[in-house]
Formats: sequence, structure tokens, C-alpha cells
Amino acid sequence: MEISGAQLLVDMLVSEGMPYIVGIPGHGNLPLVDALRQRRDQIRVIMPRHEQAAVHMADGYYRACGKPLAVYTSIGAGALNTPIGLATAYVDSIPVLLLIGETHTYMRGVGVLQEIERQRWSDLYRALEPVVKRSWHIDHARQLPRAVSQAFNAMCTGRPGPTVITLPMDVQAQAVDERLKANSQEHRPHDRPSGDTAAIQAAAQLLAGAQRPVIICGGGVTLSRAGAELLALAEHLGCAVVSTMQGKSAFPEDHPLYAWHMGTNATTCGNHMTRNADVLLAVGVRFADKATCSYKPGETFSIPPSRLIHIDIDPNEIGKNYPVEIGIVADAKAALTALVEAVQAQSPARDWAQSAYTQEIGAQVAAWKASYNQQAQAEDAPPMMGYVLKELRALLPQDAIVLTSSGNVQAQAFQEMAFTQPHTYLAAGGFSTMGWSYPAAMGAKLARPNVPVVALVGDGDFLMTIQELATAVQYNIPVVAVVLNNQGWQAIRDLQWIAFDDESNYGTMFEHTDAPVSPNIAEVARGFGAYGVRVEKPSEVAPAIQQAIESGRPAVVEVMIDMNFGTSGGQGTGWWDVPIPPNFADKRSVHAQALTEVKL
Repeated sequence: MEISGAQLLVDMLVSEGMPYIVGIPGHGNLPLVDALRQRRDQIRVIMPRHEQAAVHMADGYYRACGKPLAVYTSIGAGALNTPIGLATAYVDSIPVLLLIGETHTYMRGVGVLQEIERQRWSDLYRALEPVVKRSWHIDHARQLPRAVSQAFNAMCTGRPGPTVITLPMDVQAQAVDERLKANSQEHRPHDRPSGDTAAIQAAAQLLAGAQRPVIICGGGVTLSRAGAELLALAEHLGCAVVSTMQGKSAFPEDHPLYAWHMGTNATTCGNHMTRNADVLLAVGVRFADKATCSYKPGETFSIPPSRLIHIDIDPNEIGKNYPVEIGIVADAKAALTALVEAVQAQSPARDWAQSAYTQEIGAQVAAWKASYNQQAQAEDAPPMMGYVLKELRALLPQDAIVLTSSGNVQAQAFQEMAFTQPHTYLAAGGFSTMGWSYPAAMGAKLARPNVPVVALVGDGDFLMTIQELATAVQYNIPVVAVVLNNQGWQAIRDLQWIAFDDESNYGTMFEHTDAPVSPNIAEVARGFGAYGVRVEKPSEVAPAIQQAIESGRPAVVEVMIDMNFGTSGGQGTGWWDVPIPPNFADKRSVHAQALTEVKL
């Protein structure tokens, strides 16, 4: 029996157990849309209002449940609306399968509507190559089974990441023997590389002899779902544990061994533990600039003399930014499992509960929390951001999911909100993408419908994808957006003041002739048909968020927050290399103290 190329493709997605596909129709994907209509009882279409948001939704879905979704677009502009979403997923190692409509194979090069062809025929897909792990340019429907199998293999194994398959319009409609359909799960490995045995044994010996060991929990631990193994290793060795932003929530943040985070916008306790470690075990960590204080010696790390064991699935990350004592190419879960077995065989468990090292961790953490407690407790109006974060954490259950994108909101939530269950804090990391949180939260809610999901965003962040309120209302996806409205790009304004001694707000705030110009976001939400409320007093914050959650509807709680420099964001806990012109060098030195007090 013959079926269309599009039908064959949809059959393979259904066989993967994919419950949703996210996309927008166009003339370049109509056969695919019709094939999805025929299987609508097995794979549900979610139609966002922008293709960037489609990729963010698939991204959030994977982070919440560990299963990839496919995204589809039409030819041309629809496909080129996706790179921001793809780059976010690519940098954070998130699998997404992108299916883009393309020029008919027999019309390539004539310049059909939305074709890019001046350098090469039907050349648009090459614009996506820097932000995908691998791509397939299809010429015939017979190639689809192999391409789909390889795409799932590429995006879900090794270091994960997004992939793209082009779907020429004639290929979607082309007749093909249905017996060509493949089970893509039969074309990928099913093991996890655990690393060289000798290297694991050497790492276990080095850790067992350490007096001040620290484990750095990165995104690889989160993606590998290796939290239990990390906990077992830390408790056996009595290791301090710190995490990157992508590793946050993989280790319970109320644990006595947890020292929070290291880096520029992190915590003083985390930086203290990492720079004074004798042995560091980094698992699934990229050592990016914000997590290392731009590699300034003695700020976050002292490597050497600290000795580094680096475990990563990507060999290119090992030794890239710091020299390693032992480098192990392995999956985080498999390597930690092997490492736990090795240290248990080599040495007895340490009695860490009352040790001087654990007491030091506790004292450092207590001092860090005390540093922001006054603002978190302040009941001034308008409320400070720390107060809102404290109230939000208190009313949310431990299994609730909170998502952040970029800016002051993300930095301060990272510093002050504790998460005790894995995959409950999700963040746009290395690409620092604004507009990510809300559509990603919708994807997370689809993945985990029975827990509260909150997109914690600034107004600039939310306004970038606010159109997705219409999608949430259409499909009744009851995500709550808590919008902390500071009426501009506050994080950049703060950095501008610190680096350039410039109190003019030039080019950073939403204002006209020095007066704020900002929409009433709660009213906008109500216009979309969502629940919307604006609050301006601290006493109103918790009741408003609670009512939004209990409404069972897509909801927006807009909080007008304190905008004063110095209290508008979290703390700068270390150095960040922000180049400035020579004539500002003296002013930068004058403001050196501010760098340790105000978020960069």
C-alpha cells in the first residue's frame, strides 16, 4: 500500500509515542498538516502564535519530562523564526526535532515564493546549521525513514541537541511504500558510556584522599537524571556540592552539604567553597564565563593548585577552559554510578554530619542567606524582588516547576530560591534567551499537568512572547506568569550605571521624556481571555499568586516592583569581564565596591 511522505513521517512520530507536535501551518507544509489531521487521535497539534515560541514549548516539555517533541514550520519566514529557540536548545543541550517545509525539488532555483536561492538552490536550511546538532536535506520520500531515525539518534544520544529535517513540498505529497516505515528506536544505542575504568578508579582514589572536596553539578547531571547518584557520592565522601544554573535542583538545596552556586551572579558561599577546594569533581559542566568569574584566578576557582576531575559526555569540553588532573568522557549518570561503586570499594563512608567541613559549609550558607534577608523581609511598597521570591517559594509546593529566562529576575531567583526536587527549576542558560520562560512553561505544563507551573519573568522578557497567551487560552494550558514589572531592561540599566557611571537610563528603560511608558500587562492578559491581576503592595503578592494558581486558567500576576539602583536586583558575588573604553577606567575603579554589592 502506498502512503504519502507526510503520512510516513507522522506514522514514525506516533511510533515514538510523541503525544504532541507543535507548529504553524503554511502553504509549505499542507500535506504534513493533513497527515496530522488523519492521526489527530494519536498525536495532538498545538498551534502557537510564533515559531520561536514553538521551539521554546518543545524545549520546556523535554526539560520537564525527558521526552522530545517535534516542531513543524512552513517554508521561508516560518522556518527562519526558529533560530532563537534552536540556539537556546543547542547551547543548553536540549533535543528538539524541527521539520521545515521547503521548495519543491523540481522547482529549486527558480525563486519560488520564500525560496532562498542566490548562492545555492533551496538554501534556507543552511542558516540553521550553526544552531542544530545535525541536519538532513531531503530529496525523496524514500529518505525519510533513515533521516528520522538518524535525527532521533543524533538528538537523544551523546551530548543532546536539536536537529532539523527539510521537507520539500513535493516530498510531503509523494507516494511511497508504507513498508519503508522504520521503527527509529531500533536504530539508536541503548547504553550509557560510563568512562574508562582506570580513570574512574583514579578519580575515586583522588576524591577519597581529599580534605576539601567539592562536586560541581552541571547541566549534564540534570539531563542524565543523575541526582540520586550524585547524592550518594556526596554523602559517602562528605563532599560540598555546588551547582551551575543548569544543574540547579538536581541536588536538594536544603541539604547540609549543599553550598549553592559559584560564579559572577551566584553566591558567596559557593565561591568560597570552590576557590578553597583541594579536589574539584565537575560533572556535566562547561565552565562558562558567568560560572567562573570570567576565569579570573582566585575569584571562583584556583586551578591549580586545586586538582580537577572533569566528567562530560562531550570530549571537547574537557580541558577547554581549565587543565584537568583526570578527564573522563562519559554520561553523567553512568559515570557517577561507577564512581559511587569505586569509592565505596576503596574507602568507608565519612561521618560528615558533624564534621568541621560540614559546619563550615553551613556557616557560609547561613552568612549568604543573612546577606539578603533584610530585603526579602522588607514590606515597603512597591515590593522588592526578594520579597516576591520569598512569598512565591513559601506558597508553592516542592514539586512545582519554576522557569526563568534572563536578567535580574533570573539572577536573583537563582541566588535566593531553594528547590529540593529535581527538574523543578528550569532556566534558559548559556544563550540567556529572553522570551523563553512563558512558552517553555507551557511545554512543561503539557509534560507535567498535575503540578503548578510558574513562569517567573520580567516585563521585558514577557513582552517578547506575550502573544502566546492566546495559545494558552486556546488550549487551556493553565500556566501562571508572575511578571515582575520594572518598566525596562533593568539588568542592563544596572550594569550601565556600574560600568559607565551613567545614571541617565539611556536606551534601557521604557520611558518617554523621563516618564515610564509601559503597558498594563494584567489588562492585556484579560484582553487575551486569561486571568490577570496587578498588585503594588507586598501584602497583595501571595494572595494574588495563590488565586491565580487556584483559578485553573492561564493567568498573569503583574507585580510592580522596586526599581531603585542597589535594590533592583540580586548581588554581584564576583568578577565579570565587561570591557569599557579607556576613559572610563578611573570611574570603574571608583565603582569597584559597587561591583560586589549590585548585580552585574
